[in-house]
Amino acid sequence: MSTRKSERTRQRIVESANRLFYHQGFHNTSFTDVVMISGVPRGNIYYYFKTKDEILIAAIEYRLERIRAMLENWSGTIRTPVERLHRFIDLLGDTSEALTQFGCPMGSLNAELGKANLDLQTHAAQLFRLFEDWLTDQFAELGYADRARELALRIISIGQGISMMTHVHHDTELLQREQQHLRQWLDQLADGDEACL
Repeated sequence: MSTRKSERTRQRIVESANRLFYHQGFHNTSFTDVVMISGVPRGNIYYYFKTKDEILIAAIEYRLERIRAMLENWSGTIRTPVERLHRFIDLLGDTSEALTQFGCPMGSLNAELGKANLDLQTHAAQLFRLFEDWLTDQFAELGYADRARELALRIISIGQGISMMTHVHHDTELLQREQQHLRQWLDQLADGDEACL
């Protein structure tokens, strides 16, 4: 098997497993599910991954790469920190259909792993930390260096709450409403209104 074909096969396994872990959950996804969705024979999957845990770690790395690329793109193409922070808020709406049906992929995975797979949850937590670090930089640039990490955690926490309640109620209007409240909060911060803190 050529190196390029081998890389494509591995990527197909990882992308298929990533979707399954999001849609079904890690514990409800079997090797057989990965075989069926990826179209890669079981023996070939074992060539790349000996355990489902290894597939999950590869899927998390895949997500991390995609998030890094997205954040780097935003940092390079969006001029001001407040505009970048608005783009982060817009992300909720970009994924409203999936959020309504399955919840937040990062939140769902961390909640599931946190109950019985703390070692794996440590890997999954990196997904949030990547956003935390980027958001901290944006709030610091906005003029809130002394509480940038706190604000980063706040906006993620609010976003997670919105994601969860959108999923619970299967209500995209709730998502849009709460997104608008989050945008107003951010605009108040950008205007120096510390009362909203």
